[in-house]
Amino acid sequence: MMDELLIDTEHFTLSSWEFFVRLLVSIGIGVVIGLERQYSAIKEHASGYFGIRTFTFYALLGCVSVLFYFLFSPWIYIALFLGLVILTAVAYWQTALQGDRGLTTEVTALLTFVLGSMAAYGLISFSLMLTVIVVVLLSSKFKIKTLVGKITTEELYAFIRFVVLALLIFPFLPDKNYGPYEVLNPREIGWVVLLTSALGFSGYILIKTLGNHRGILLGGLLGGLVSSTSITWVYSKKSKEDPSLSASCATAILGASSILYIRVGVWTALFHAPLFRSLAVYLILLLLAALGVTIYTHLKGKKLATQTDTTAISKPLDLVGALIFGGIYVLILLAVSYANDYFGDKGTLISSILAGISDIDAVSISIAKLTGSSISLRLAEVAILLACLSNTLVKLGLGCYLGSPQLRKLLLRGYGFSGGCCLLIILLILFS
Repeated sequence: MMDELLIDTEHFTLSSWEFFVRLLVSIGIGVVIGLERQYSAIKEHASGYFGIRTFTFYALLGCVSVLFYFLFSPWIYIALFLGLVILTAVAYWQTALQGDRGLTTEVTALLTFVLGSMAAYGLISFSLMLTVIVVVLLSSKFKIKTLVGKITTEELYAFIRFVVLALLIFPFLPDKNYGPYEVLNPREIGWVVLLTSALGFSGYILIKTLGNHRGILLGGLLGGLVSSTSITWVYSKKSKEDPSLSASCATAILGASSILYIRVGVWTALFHAPLFRSLAVYLILLLLAALGVTIYTHLKGKKLATQTDTTAISKPLDLVGALIFGGIYVLILLAVSYANDYFGDKGTLISSILAGISDIDAVSISIAKLTGSSISLRLAEVAILLACLSNTLVKLGLGCYLGSPQLRKLLLRGYGFSGGCCLLIILLILFS
């Protein structure tokens, strides 16, 4: 009996059992959303027409309306929805007269009708996923208000610029190869700039929201998401200004540098998965080695007396820096292609070492993109690891030049161990 078909058309079939299950899902959606709305109304001492029962009825009506759509006419579904829109508008008008002019509850009620319809149509997973998102957004009202209240004008404009870059510029870049060696793809270059901007923006937010409560170690780790070189620069100078902070600054620098291997893994996974799979074990070993010396330095150092300094990142969104990074990426891509074409494998390795002096991300992307076409997998592994070693030596030089004598000793020990591990892995690949 439960297998009896209620609807059997060319585009849609529904048995009695399926309808029963979807009806229960619709009821659950209405109850969950209605519970949140009624709880919020009680806490805010608000008066309104929407509670658990009302939201449940909205979801039920959305579910049943799907049957009417297929059994009778689509116009019935449209009429029912328009009727609910009018009813909801009247309810809003009544509550607005009482001083409550928020539209959240009314819009949520109409969305509940749609979610009930989605469940009845068979899109149960999507309807439940959207329900979770709706409930989370509704229950986060005060947290969102608090967060928005802390946003500065510069941060707001930075977010707007990022949205313009992501939604109005990037989608319209041509996905074709141009230039020498046909390795310049505007869409891929734009993707690099977009990812770099997103990485910098997210790093800024994380440091602002969490850094002040987790200490200088967390500040270094999060700052490493943006640039471990900038972290090295800032905290090396700080150690010279106040030598008593040398151990803490070394912790931040080594922690930021350990993120380098995560970034290499992300870039290679995005641009050439086989290269990532080949490098994964080496990157994990190097990450563990870097984290090991970071934790050792942290445990041996003094307990931090001050909270994280967030001056390592001065701008929420550095589009100029991202564009410069994109330009570096293009130059490295051309340099690696040229070196590989005219000097063979040696040219690729030399260009990777030179590129690693300024930035590890661009060379990782460039090598990953060329792997399999003009660069072998083994050569790509060595080139990227050489770039990591080159970048490590540059940061060691900066720290020794700008920092205090104690910082110099700590960095020599930390980078000596992690850099030595990197060198051993390179030799292992070369002679295996």
